[in-house]
Parts: sequence; C-alpha cells; structure tokens
Amino acid sequence: MAFSLITFLPLLFILFSFSNAMFNADTIKTLQGCHKGTKLPGLHNLKLYLARFGYLNHQHAPNNVNTGLDEFDQELEAALKSYQNFYHLNASGTLDGPTISQMVMPRCGQPDMKSSHKHEEKLLTFASRCQFFPGSPRWDKNHLTYAFGLNFPNAFVPPVVRAFNEWASVSGYFTFSRVYDETSADLTISFKNGNHGDGDFTNVLAHAAAPTVGILHYNANWNWSAGPEAVPGAFDLESVAVHEIGHLLGLGHSQDQNSAMWTSIPPGIVKGLNTDDIQGIRALYGLNK
Repeated sequence: MAFSLITFLPLLFILFSFSNAMFNADTIKTLQGCHKGTKLPGLHNLKLYLARFGYLNHQHAPNNVNTGLDEFDQELEAALKSYQNFYHLNASGTLDGPTISQMVMPRCGQPDMKSSHKHEEKLLTFASRCQFFPGSPRWDKNHLTYAFGLNFPNAFVPPVVRAFNEWASVSGYFTFSRVYDETSADLTISFKNGNHGDGDFTNVLAHAAAPTVGILHYNANWNWSAGPEAVPGAFDLESVAVHEIGHLLGLGHSQDQNSAMWTSIPPGIVKGLNTDDIQGIRALYGLNK
C-alpha cells in the first residue's frame, strides 16, 4: 500500500533562517556535455551538488562553495571524476548523460566520501566497499532504544520495526526496543518537510546522523510504500529504513550497488542487507575477531 505523507503531516513552518545554499537538480540536466574550460550559467549548481555529497571541498560545509563562479575549472573536473569513479561510471570528467541520470536519482542525504583515517583503512580490509564516518564513531552499547516522532503514521511503524529486526538478526550483536518517550530514546525516527534545519532535502529520500546523535528523518514529500511487497511508483519505506539505520549504527555508503548502503534506490524496489553490509558492521564493531 502506498501513501502520500502530505495527508498525514501538518505543514511545518521553518521559524529560523537556514544558511546552506541548495543546488537545483533541474539545472544540472541543462549542463550535459560541459567539461573543463566551459563557462555556463548554472555551473555553480553542479558545484553545490558535488560539495553537498562530499566531492568538492568536502572538508568544508557545502555553502562555502562560491556560487558566483560558473566556470568548469580543474578542481571541479577532479571532483566530477571522483563522483564518476564512486558510481562506476566512465570517469571522463565530462558531465555526460549517465552521470546526470545518477545525480538526479532520489538518494540518501549523507555525503559519500570517506575519511582517510588510518583506523578506518585498517577496518576496511574486511569490507573494501563499505565506508565509515570520519573517526569511525560507534555506539559503546549494543542495546539501543528507538521512538517515533509526533504524527508518525501508524501504517509506517511496522516497516521500520522490521528493518531494526533485520539489523539485529544479521549483526548478532545489536538489539533494539521501542520506547514512547523521544527524549529518552537513543534513536528517533520522524518525517520532515523540506528545509528543516539539518541538511538540504532537495532530491533526498531520507538522512540519518552518525553515532551517537541518533536522528533519522524521512522526506515527507515522496510517495512511500509500507510494504512488505514492492509497490510500483512508491519508495519502499523499509528498504530506506534499513539503509538509514546503517548510518545510525556508524556505516557510511557502500560502492556495492547491491548493498543496502548504496546511496539510492528506485521506486518500486525492495532491498535488504547483503554480505557487504554485514561485513561492514562486523568490521566497524570488531565482530570479526
């Protein structure tokens, strides 16, 4: 069954200013064929996109990109090649059709690039396609509680519970239980609408914070399915929950397209954990010893 979240949620009014510049995905489509040396209006949107997801000046906040520069320089070319390499595309440094198709696909809001922290590199020998957050943050306990936010649709609770159960089963380490007080929960799950103060939601399905912040936000503007079967034209809420819970536990994105920690999922598709995801969580928490 598919639901439109607008029918479940009241309008959320942003009562404070939010400074992060936002890219325009539609403008990126008009830039096809651009390459180093090109100067075109709208190129700053490509820079914003690559900064937003960790490829351009990823040591800084995305809004530090100078949006007044619509020039395709060497730094942008290097960033685009890194993006193309991550997504197994032709790393030409030219904004071609397949690259644009990947960029405009709805995806997770977490950046893709990993830290070069030496401890992470050691851990990654067990799971070469799985990335971790800078510093490899993790929980110092294996039982975590979770709570749903105000107005979270009851129909969408079971898919999230199933996602937690899947992680508990494959990890052999974590256990999870639901509580009803958000203030006491380790993890909170809610729907948000648009610009809500902790990241640009443009073309984003959901995002979650690294340990031990414990926040998962779904984008209410998409058409969601409660599953457990795939629903054409709707995004599977359980599959996205599995992905975002991975972030809550400390996993970054994977370069394995079959992994739950791959950055995007098309509508009408159901996806669960695979070997890469399991190896990643075991490596991060030292469960391979």
